[in-house]
Amino acid sequence: MKNIALTALLALTPLAAACKDETVTGYAPGIYRLEEIDGTSFEWGATLNLTEAGRISGQAPCNGYSAEQTAPYPWFKPGPIVATRMACLHMNGEAEFFEALGAMTLAEGSGPVLILSNEAGREMVFRREE
Repeated sequence: MKNIALTALLALTPLAAACKDETVTGYAPGIYRLEEIDGTSFEWGATLNLTEAGRISGQAPCNGYSAEQTAPYPWFKPGPIVATRMACLHMNGEAEFFEALGAMTLAEGSGPVLILSNEAGREMVFRREE
């Protein structure tokens, strides 16, 4: 009987490994361009790349960035954000972007639109690039 149970468990292991990514990346994969933060148009340009399971990355107004993001959908909780360190004219926009991204706790993907939000009423609206 033990051999049958062990065989059944070993047979399920590949299925568990093949399960869908349960993060926002699994539900709304793609590369998104930021359109607005808290209802205000974001003019400096930034992207959010959701193509790698368990990670986010992209281009902020000045620097590339990445972070771990393993919270299951619809939750969103980026780990420490790592970014390159180039200076540019849009450093205020970059600081605003990183501060907002780090404060987001929920994700909602609907068609080409991705909305990140939190309980304090903050919101970031992204649109998937085609």
